[in-house]
Amino acid sequence: MKMMRRIGMMAIGMMALATTANAQDEVEGTISADVVNQYVWRGQFLGEASFQPTLGIAYKGFSLSAWGSVGISQPSDTKEFDLTAAYTTGGFNIGVTDYWFNSPNEKYFEYASHQTSHVFEANIGYDFGPVALQWYTNFAGNDGVNKDGKRAYSSYFEANVPFKLASLDWTATAGAVPFATSFYGDANGFAVTNLSLKATKEIVVSKDFSVPVFAAINTNPSTQKAYFTFGFTLKP
Repeated sequence: MKMMRRIGMMAIGMMALATTANAQDEVEGTISADVVNQYVWRGQFLGEASFQPTLGIAYKGFSLSAWGSVGISQPSDTKEFDLTAAYTTGGFNIGVTDYWFNSPNEKYFEYASHQTSHVFEANIGYDFGPVALQWYTNFAGNDGVNKDGKRAYSSYFEANVPFKLASLDWTATAGAVPFATSFYGDANGFAVTNLSLKATKEIVVSKDFSVPVFAAINTNPSTQKAYFTFGFTLKP
């Protein structure tokens, strides 16, 4: 099963946006775009150099956002368009995402269970400060299957540990698939699929404009793969 996904940065950005809106008690909006040298999501390689825009609004902890990905160096890479609704209060967050891809079915409004290219995922998590925990489960759409060939309700969970070092903002991530599913590279059961270390730094261009740049070492012990990714974010 060919699949395309994002790294998860949209969800992190949405939680930050929701937190800001909650603090300011007013509607907040965001427009931004990432440019990455390769598209790696939860330890899986999903495409070459990509352009990934985000559009979102948030109010009192509630947020709605759209996120997409399109290949730059390889225009034939699968195109992605995601819609997410989320709620954040304190360290707690919950959300639902509708992922859509132009493969295997290019029709966006096709929702039949054995024909759709949509995947529907629910997530829940809590940010304790020193560590943030998140759980994701597919509940409908073009999900993977388990060893018996039945819907796997494919799930993934991860822990993120942020810290500062050498003038950089770092995040260490450990993620795993708990159950057998074809959705995450044919995992036959519990599998550690994502060990990564990411660093981010804000490059100041002028008094009113800066560009966040980021680099990450991504490894997937389950598939024995490793990747080095780099990108930058454009935002008003």
